[in-house]
Amino acid sequence: MTESAVRPAAGTFTPMPGAAPLVRQVLAQASMEARLMVRNGEQLLLAIVIPVLVLVGGVAGAHRVGIHFDERAIDALTPGVLALAVMSTAFTSLAIATGFERRYGVIKRLGSSPLPRSGLLMGKTGGLLVVEAMQVVVLGGVGLALGWEPRTSVVAVLGAVIALLVGTFAFASLGLFLAGALRAEATLAAANLVYLLLMAGGAVVLPADAYGGAGHALTWLPSGALGEAMRAALTDGHVAAGSLLVLVAWGTLGTVLTAKTFTWE
Repeated sequence: MTESAVRPAAGTFTPMPGAAPLVRQVLAQASMEARLMVRNGEQLLLAIVIPVLVLVGGVAGAHRVGIHFDERAIDALTPGVLALAVMSTAFTSLAIATGFERRYGVIKRLGSSPLPRSGLLMGKTGGLLVVEAMQVVVLGGVGLALGWEPRTSVVAVLGAVIALLVGTFAFASLGLFLAGALRAEATLAAANLVYLLLMAGGAVVLPADAYGGAGHALTWLPSGALGEAMRAALTDGHVAAGSLLVLVAWGTLGTVLTAKTFTWE
């Protein structure tokens, strides 16, 4: 056998050391984060099942329990349920998943990979946005099937998209703060407790005026601000600048607290 017969083609087995471009790393991390969320039963419950049940049950039972809105129940509740979906994914699911990733050393191992910490955070955010896009499709479809008639002007759609993005920023920063400051078990309990309290009394599903005199104060919570921003866009057709500024303030606070307290193991 000649030497040329056993010699591999030029470049076939040439090693190429070095990390992939940051964009490709972030996209790969975002894809993995989204798949993990969708495959996890608890995450799927928070992301899809509970919001759908709240929407269907709220529309069916609003008048039976004496809750009256200025518009039809489906038009009043669907924007709030979309806000609830953002809260469930960007806060509760992210906090719980990150808390247990810290406990089992997943984040520590990712820290030793070519993916920088900024890339890890961008990947997690990208995964959140993918899941939230799925939530919007599912919940929007359920709402339309129940007779929802959202505003579809350019201003309304733009206001809703901005509210979703800023709301994701605010709740994700708070979720990472919670996951980085507490042990995994404490994060699980605290994230679920906060989620339930805000869902029931945080003016996210129901409009703030449904809470009487406490309604104005609730709009300063991130849940109330996101709910009001979504209702302003999809029900009234305008951008709620005040609510968006409240969300930016919460997001900034959460980012500062996360930077000061988050530990990677």
